Amino acid sequence: MQRTIQGTIQGFQPRLGRRGFMLSALVFGAAATAFPGRVLSQDGRVLRARLYNDVNRLDPAIYENAYNVEVMNLIYPKLVGYKPNAEGWEWQLEAAEAIEQLDDTRIRFKLREGLQWSGGFGEITADDVKYSYERVIDPEIDSPVKGDFGPLSHVEVEDRYSGVIVLNEPFSPLWTIALPYGVGHIVSKAAVEARGGGRFGMELTAFGGPFKVKEWRAGEVTILERNEAWTGEEPAFDEVRLYPIGDPQAGEIAFEAGDIDYTQPSPASLQRYRDDPPAGAVVEDFPALFYVWLGINLDHPKFEDLRVRQAVQNAIDVRLILEAAYFGAAPLATGLIPPGLVGYRPQTLVPPEGDPARARALLEEAGQVGLEVRLAVRNTATFSTAAQIIQAQLNDVGFRCEIDLYDSGVFWTLGSEAEGEQWRDLELVLNRFSSSADPYYATQWFTEAQVGIWNWERFRSERFDELHQAAVRETDQDRRGEMYRQMQDLMEESGAYRFITHEVNAILYRDFIEPAVRPDGVSLFNHFKRA
Repeated sequence: MQRTIQGTIQGFQPRLGRRGFMLSALVFGAAATAFPGRVLSQDGRVLRARLYNDVNRLDPAIYENAYNVEVMNLIYPKLVGYKPNAEGWEWQLEAAEAIEQLDDTRIRFKLREGLQWSGGFGEITADDVKYSYERVIDPEIDSPVKGDFGPLSHVEVEDRYSGVIVLNEPFSPLWTIALPYGVGHIVSKAAVEARGGGRFGMELTAFGGPFKVKEWRAGEVTILERNEAWTGEEPAFDEVRLYPIGDPQAGEIAFEAGDIDYTQPSPASLQRYRDDPPAGAVVEDFPALFYVWLGINLDHPKFEDLRVRQAVQNAIDVRLILEAAYFGAAPLATGLIPPGLVGYRPQTLVPPEGDPARARALLEEAGQVGLEVRLAVRNTATFSTAAQIIQAQLNDVGFRCEIDLYDSGVFWTLGSEAEGEQWRDLELVLNRFSSSADPYYATQWFTEAQVGIWNWERFRSERFDELHQAAVRETDQDRRGEMYRQMQDLMEESGAYRFITHEVNAILYRDFIEPAVRPDGVSLFNHFKRA
């Protein structure tokens, strides 16, 4: 689905009514059938929550996106996981009974005994851990997230429950990314091999978490029910229903209509919910780790000239975007890495307000006044508004900008060479990535190896790649921080990036729920309780 907006911004998005939600459902991917039978919470025994996109890969070796991880947390075990509702990025034991770092490159673990796979696949063992982790670095799997496990060499199995994770070299993000996040999930070796091995997406295998997938209806709902093989702490809910609703304002309407019990409100509505939450509802907000930026395809002929790229950078007043699209609720970004994480840099090379006069001069010097450019945007109220502000600012300095709106399914193919030749036509893109507790997770997508995968700007820098590799081996956090600041400088100096915001994470939920979240407000559904 694609729609082009022509002209400049005329006003801001009005609040959606109930009828508006039904229309938005078609635009944002939550079909009118997303709430079949208006399933009620059944005295709090059913958790109904919003996901910002539909799950598509429940294979920990190829999961790619954060919303898949939120489901995998419910259905697969991990040795350790993020400690819920902690102030800092702490981890806690989950499937592991004990775990210790023996030296810079070896980590010994011991599984809890008696953990079971569903479907009669037996006990969860160290062989499953070895199989799961080594799949991520298997060349035949060709994992797009193998970088999350960095220099993993292999896993040595000592006995049925114990083993040693062996790295080729030190890897600082091991405890913040590899083990507690996506690739740290364990799958059943027997179940995956029974279906032929290799990759899998939504072809389900065995479940080793508190829940199992009962039903998945693409674009509508993922329904999870209690896993009868689970031997851990009894889940607080009998069933979890996760609805893919791309636009947060559409999620608000669904919440207020009683269709869901947990959602993430938009920045536009956050203050209203703080001041006057719906009856029986609670709102909380957290500093987010997302990063939103305007990217430029360096391989597109229109942007071969650095002066044209710098004109784009200087045309944009980030402050106006934050006021119009985020209603002043989101902080300014100075790079990929937010405040509080190693590598945050306090200021950008281009000031937040930009420099329109310099932008006009650069465009005139390059002989490109009147250059037609196209801006690709995911179709949500927030990004549509941000795009219209950017469009107006670019037009003001001498560009002629048009906006192309895409639904999520199409948008996430635009820069991927594996999806066809459309990457060649990509010019400007307003993008947003999720992140996690280590700066490595933010920078890894912009190496040369990621060109045509997630590096849609097609940014190439030998020095950036060198720093990226050095920083994950560095144990001194001050030195690591300086490396990451240099890397962000290199990105901005290329002219391919205009950093905008890290957004704000807020949650809105019924008071019968006791939510569990990471420090950045991202949901840990497997730890939710009933209040």
